[in-house]
Amino acid sequence: MVAAADSLVWELVKNNNSFMRKKSGKTSRSGSVRFSVERGNLKSLSTYKYSGIANSKTIDISSTDDNRAALTLKTKKAGTSGKSGKATIALNKSFRRTEKTITGQATDNYYRSDLKSAALAKYSAVYRGNRAAKGVKKARAIKRGRA
Repeated sequence: MVAAADSLVWELVKNNNSFMRKKSGKTSRSGSVRFSVERGNLKSLSTYKYSGIANSKTIDISSTDDNRAALTLKTKKAGTSGKSGKATIALNKSFRRTEKTITGQATDNYYRSDLKSAALAKYSAVYRGNRAAKGVKKARAIKRGRA
């Protein structure tokens, strides 16, 4: 892949790409919302800030097969090497120590300090889901209006 500026890549993929999901609003006033399901997109929003395609530095937190979490970062050679251009860090310690790891990787290394709160929110959601999948904590009941 040819090295290109992040802003140029975003201009090319912002309107059409295979990861985009468009949801229509229920009324004409609410409009439609564009989501994105690519790796490296913490909030699943189709914006330049959260894009895993357009940014050369991305943070991704995902659940593994054994109900644990993993932090994935793009490396310097990600633009030319494809799959091997990612560094994965296992997040299998206590919640507070993992929070310190995420903060350290995002902020203290001058990687992407603007994504710190989004990364911590995503880890909280993954952690909650993994605890429910392991059977440690029961899944929350979905509220369904009046019965």
